[in-house]
Amino acid sequence: MKHIEHSTDLCVVGGGIAGLCTAVSAARNGIKVVLMQDRPMLGGNASSEIRMWMGGAKGKNLRETGIVEEMMLENYYINKSLSFSVWDDVLYGIVKGEKNITLLLNCSCLEASCDGNVIKSVKGWQMTSETYHTVYAKYFADCSGDSILAPLTGAKYMLGREAKSDFGETIPPDVADKHTMGMSILLQPRERDHKCEFIPPEWAYVYEDDKALNQRPHNMRDESTNFWWIELGGMDDSIHDTDRLHDELKKIAYGVWDHVKNKGDHGADNWELEWVGAIPGKRESRRYVGEYTVTQNDVEAGGKFHDAVAYAGWSMDDHFPEGFYYEGGHPTIYHPAPSPWCLPLRALYSKETENLVFAGRNISVTHAALSSCRVMATCGTLGQAIGTAVAIAVKDGKHLRDIDVDKVQQTLLYDDSFIPGVKRKVSELTKNARTSEKYEVLKNGFDRPIGDDSNCAVVKCGEEITFGFDSYRDISEIRLIFDSDLNRERYNMPSMFKLNEPHYKVPKTLVKGYKITAHTEDGDVTVYETNKNRLRMNKLPVNIKTDKLTLIPTETWGNEEVNIFSVDFI
Repeated sequence: MKHIEHSTDLCVVGGGIAGLCTAVSAARNGIKVVLMQDRPMLGGNASSEIRMWMGGAKGKNLRETGIVEEMMLENYYINKSLSFSVWDDVLYGIVKGEKNITLLLNCSCLEASCDGNVIKSVKGWQMTSETYHTVYAKYFADCSGDSILAPLTGAKYMLGREAKSDFGETIPPDVADKHTMGMSILLQPRERDHKCEFIPPEWAYVYEDDKALNQRPHNMRDESTNFWWIELGGMDDSIHDTDRLHDELKKIAYGVWDHVKNKGDHGADNWELEWVGAIPGKRESRRYVGEYTVTQNDVEAGGKFHDAVAYAGWSMDDHFPEGFYYEGGHPTIYHPAPSPWCLPLRALYSKETENLVFAGRNISVTHAALSSCRVMATCGTLGQAIGTAVAIAVKDGKHLRDIDVDKVQQTLLYDDSFIPGVKRKVSELTKNARTSEKYEVLKNGFDRPIGDDSNCAVVKCGEEITFGFDSYRDISEIRLIFDSDLNRERYNMPSMFKLNEPHYKVPKTLVKGYKITAHTEDGDVTVYETNKNRLRMNKLPVNIKTDKLTLIPTETWGNEEVNIFSVDFI
């Protein structure tokens, strides 16, 4: 067998949305990363193996931005046919585009070496190449969901539902237990222009009437149907029983589709079953014990933390552990939660294991708090936050608990990762750039609407936006934030494919083409020009000496007007 050793700044274990964002943010902030993923594709529950859409915060202008928005927009740009395989490769392309990331796919983490409370290395087995990979790193980020490094390192973790009295919460049971939210196998049907027959496999369960499905929604006339309720595992061991539960979920899934097609009128005559989940998508298992544990009470109070680095805004969507076999009606309770509420940096690193950090559904939260912050867009912002924080810690030579929190927050905001209640500080160059009153809004440090205020410059295609300086100034970077329609209702991918499924498109509000010119000592020069932009945030390395810069938006993806939130200079 082959054996390869790697030495790096950060090793990320787990390549779901949280792990991807952790790795990419750390790499972009200047440190070396090894990303170890146990499957052949990235994305976790959002990948083609599981196909759950990426939910996040609810409410006006609260869509997650940063790396999460970048991957969404790239998918809209290249994946016109809504192929899940292409979506997988959108994520792959974002990771492979980073020169600071070494990606190890099909590599399962199976050992860890520690010196006291410090992790020295982890070892993975890459089945496709019959190779062991040992990774030595300064920090280890467990984004595996199941917290694989907990049993391998002895790091403290929680599992199951706390008692009400443990954290003074009202949602948990009176007595603590090991029950969790379950895991689901999804179905993906496609509508055809003709009647489609379905013959179930002999091993599928049989559900003769709607009562047998325990009141679960399953009418194909309902466009929100995605069969998330084909769920088991909360009453079992949500890690070690996964394969047995997979078999049960498959039997249920095919039985459900047999019922939809053959046991009554469910609007399914022209629908055929195109895909069934390859592996179950998990909601909950081990959660690490961090420097701080976020509770239901923190959620309800809006997460007012001094070290806020990310936010959530899903309801406390607490699935009953019985899952499919819960007989009390709807299989989850949507306890209200404010949107947004913030999460602290202290919940993203271990209380006792010095160089262990985490992002995703395994962060330091109670079961009740987890039910609001476990959805994938939120997990992505957590990943971007901890990846950024680790990069700063490594470069500043400090432990995470000692780094400058304001520096972390400002870096995240500059990278377009929104933190409610924290204002981005603009550079002196930006503050002092002269422009007309109409464009002063572009310098205020807010990169999205504020309440009912659009907070953007509304201009016409071809209109010149000029910024002047009192003398020739050295400018290394120009940062632009365009309008990607933060209130659009579509997710990254659909849950089912209608006959006339509209193609996902780049939001029409987004700037497609623009040009930047600069006045230099040698005359006017074009600094940058494109007609293929599909990013909300554009960072342009320019390295130019100028006393005047002019931005000219030339076209959008469909809007007549152009909306621009920010223009910054470094």
